[in-house]
Amino acid sequence: MTPEKWKLLVHCARGGEMETPPVALIVDSPWIPGHLGISTFDYLTLPEVWFEGNLAIEREFPDVIFLPGFWAEVGMATEPSGFGCKFRFSVNSPPSVMPLIRDPTEARDLEVPNPLTDGLMPLVLNFYRRMKPRINAEGHVIKMVAARGPLTVASHLLGVTGFLECMKLEGAATHSLLRVTTTLVKDWLHAQAEAAGEVEGILVLDDISGMMGPKDYLEFAHPYLKEVFEAFPGAIKMLHNDTDNTVPYRHLAGLGIDLFNFTHLQSLSKVRELVGDEICLVGNVPPLEVLAQGSRQDVAASAAECLRQHPARKRFILSAGGGTSPGTPGDNIRALVAAARH
Repeated sequence: MTPEKWKLLVHCARGGEMETPPVALIVDSPWIPGHLGISTFDYLTLPEVWFEGNLAIEREFPDVIFLPGFWAEVGMATEPSGFGCKFRFSVNSPPSVMPLIRDPTEARDLEVPNPLTDGLMPLVLNFYRRMKPRINAEGHVIKMVAARGPLTVASHLLGVTGFLECMKLEGAATHSLLRVTTTLVKDWLHAQAEAAGEVEGILVLDDISGMMGPKDYLEFAHPYLKEVFEAFPGAIKMLHNDTDNTVPYRHLAGLGIDLFNFTHLQSLSKVRELVGDEICLVGNVPPLEVLAQGSRQDVAASAAECLRQHPARKRFILSAGGGTSPGTPGDNIRALVAAARH
């Protein structure tokens, strides 16, 4: 993103008023290669293809804030690869990850990977180091880095069902596992920030924290997410969780986050009521049914409804209610920008 876009994002995150809401979208390897007609495998493994791809979407959509912006990642495989998880590449989709642990008690024996040496993480860091001068030369900056959250990383090690079963049946083992994954997430974000330089924000993506009831959330999710965010004092902090579960919402202010991207299945007005007034909401157009598969008129109507539900001119960014779905057409993104302006 450009320095101007970053300043705009910070302005919104800090509660500054806007005449019209900015438009931002979380984009990564599921959408960018397909939109540009390039191989996902090339995008993930060749720095030149990755750089040119991110630069191309910035040029095509100059009025959109892409989050986190020039995101170097290898799909969901980046963090789990540090533990030795097996993953499978395919030409036109991000790699799939195979669970590493079958017995939950094995979690007690896991060691924290080193982002500088383990798995795919050193390769990602090299993308940032090598491409940062060229990104800056094109007038862009890397101000935000991203990581899957501690519960999501744990779910890749055990499988989602395995992790949730472990949480209910092996509480001590679950805490041991989350202690390790939380440390990794903090270390990984710090390593990216150091490699990219001048980073002032973090994005944590953790849908698994939205798959719990109140008691389990407070025991197994909230403390570990809070620890991650508290490790970056002064940074702009963003959480993505687009599961259809409002249990975490009343506790988000306690995480110290500035921005929240959530599911389109919850209305903006309800989310604002539950979350409170101090967090900037990022949503809430349906990412698949409307933004990817709908018409420009559908996008305009959905955006208008979002603006009706959130008339306040601060702490709101028009976006998808989740990440940008594969196949989302450029015309619909332009329609979203037009709707925000009018």
